[in-house]
Amino acid sequence: MNELIKTITRDDGTIAVSGRELHDFLKVGKDFSNWFKDMASYGFEEGKDFSPFSAKTPNGGRPRIEYVMTLDMAKEVAMIQRTNRGKQARQYFIEIDKQAHHDMTGLSPATRAAVAATQALAAQERRLNRVDAKVNAISDIVSISTMDWRRATRDIITKIAHMRGDDYQATRKDIYKDVEQRGGYSLSTRLTNLRNRMAGEGQSLSKRNKTNKVDVIGNDKRLIEIYMAVVKDHAIKYRVWDDEY
Repeated sequence: MNELIKTITRDDGTIAVSGRELHDFLKVGKDFSNWFKDMASYGFEEGKDFSPFSAKTPNGGRPRIEYVMTLDMAKEVAMIQRTNRGKQARQYFIEIDKQAHHDMTGLSPATRAAVAATQALAAQERRLNRVDAKVNAISDIVSISTMDWRRATRDIITKIAHMRGDDYQATRKDIYKDVEQRGGYSLSTRLTNLRNRMAGEGQSLSKRNKTNKVDVIGNDKRLIEIYMAVVKDHAIKYRVWDDEY
């Protein structure tokens, strides 16, 4: 069957649909954000029928909010349109649903569970491989440019903060705490010592005040390795690079 509208197979084997993909196919006369809000008002629940996520814009501008919906919601949204394209989309989703169920026909419940578990593990492995590739790339930057390394980790922490619904400072504070626990260090003590050394060298008070815990980490190769590992763990926990919605 030709792909009329892109669908996504989630880690648990269920099928989801991009709200924007469906919006583009339906060719409705309203911008995506307002249209989706209208559709959600028909009684659909966030976290159950649809989920928002932040995505990059094609032109590289500020991230925009996208939505992914369940296949059942996509069917109903298509029906709500009461247009030929809406009918076509609904029939397409019904066929997708039938095909998914047909693939499991004849399998015992135990086998179905095993297949689903295998699919979930495979998806998890793919996600971890993507995270490893991202973090390893940043690790390579460390030996080339301290500024690039700092900028890269700052961007990741910003994404982690977004995924956990918290602000940047609180997220970075939790990461620092994990770094201290893992390394057996007190970053606050090291920061005080660093500022004292800077004062002894005659560096200005403003420069000393701008010095932070990232500067402390940047002065110790082992701390950098611990910091990178902690950032990676937080990125995995909050599924920062999980693009399989």
